[in-house]
Amino acid sequence: MSTLKVPQSLPSVADDCEQLRKAVEGWGTNEDLIISILAHRNGAQRKTIRETYARTFGEDLLKILDKELTSDFERLVHLWTLESSERDAFLANEATKKWTSSNRVLVEIGCTRSSEQLFLVRKAYHVLYKKSLEEDVAHHTTGDFRKLLLPLVSSYRYEGDEVNLTLAKTEAKLLHDKISNKAYNDDDIIRILATRSRAQINATLNHYKDQFGQDINKDLKADPKDEFLSLLRAIIKCLTRPEKYFEKVVRLSINRQGTDEEALTRVVATRAEFDLKTIADEYQRRSSIPLERAIAKDTTGDYEKMLLALLGQDDA
Repeated sequence: MSTLKVPQSLPSVADDCEQLRKAVEGWGTNEDLIISILAHRNGAQRKTIRETYARTFGEDLLKILDKELTSDFERLVHLWTLESSERDAFLANEATKKWTSSNRVLVEIGCTRSSEQLFLVRKAYHVLYKKSLEEDVAHHTTGDFRKLLLPLVSSYRYEGDEVNLTLAKTEAKLLHDKISNKAYNDDDIIRILATRSRAQINATLNHYKDQFGQDINKDLKADPKDEFLSLLRAIIKCLTRPEKYFEKVVRLSINRQGTDEEALTRVVATRAEFDLKTIADEYQRRSSIPLERAIAKDTTGDYEKMLLALLGQDDA
């Protein structure tokens, strides 16, 4: 469930653009005004605002905001104002430029977006960077990580609920055999995780647990420090329980010495229109405090205000 709050009675797009222009003109920037508008408009509305602003004032709203705002608040506003496919393309490009084996951004994009959304991400990547996402993933990753991530970001999964139970049972045994032999990078493991529908993977992993008495992710913890196994576990969690995956990302970003603003910003900006309410509920179940309270305790200023607005914790 989305946490985004859009007022029932909206001003015109022209009025929104005029107010945003006032917010960035002259001495000082009116950050509260920017939050009051952009944090309460959905993706289609934000796109229309950007297009109208460019036609009216001859400038790109995003470039103006980037110039006027700073630090984590600027990044959150920038990511949020982008169209979702542009945002994912931007995040994926960042991930390939500073790739480390523990980077999870490509996994999140490849596993939690629908097939159509992922197709639009690849299309946006091509437009923005004049090359394919697959090309950059191939160039900036190596070995088993390349072998795993390339099919993941180029997949076009079946989105329906139909399940082949015979296949699920067969592939559950296949996965168990490969994992028992520590063949973690086997083509069959990668093929199943990168191409099967979510419904099919869920059926397969249910059979896995029923047949062999343990969740597959426990069997993939043979070496907790192995980054490839960690990536496999992240893929499985993203595909089967994305709310638990993102809850952990958020929890680790704020329950530590020094906030991981990059991770917190990414989750809030990418999930607010989709399932941030479910993620927040999972956080409260896991940590016994509301997510908004934890964020308010760990962040400050306009960054905090924007985060809380996207969590639906201010007046639309």
